[in-house]
Amino acid sequence: MGFSEIIFILFMVLILFGADKLPSIARGLGKTMRQLRDATDEIKTEIQRGAEKAGVDTKIVEETQKEIEKMKDSMGKLGN
Repeated sequence: MGFSEIIFILFMVLILFGADKLPSIARGLGKTMRQLRDATDEIKTEIQRGAEKAGVDTKIVEETQKEIEKMKDSMGKLGN
């Protein structure tokens, strides 16, 4: 998402909800994002524990994930 898109969304939120409700909306959004991040981390930890118990080499998975992230970054740079 580009800078202009973020500004547009913020402008629309300001128009729809008003300046007085903006801080409470931002707090709620921040809490929700934090809960989502915590849940994602917990799921990743559980998957890793299960894989270790099953004898799966998690280093291979981590290396593959790093390579995928590098590819995503490269593709993102090509798209911009």
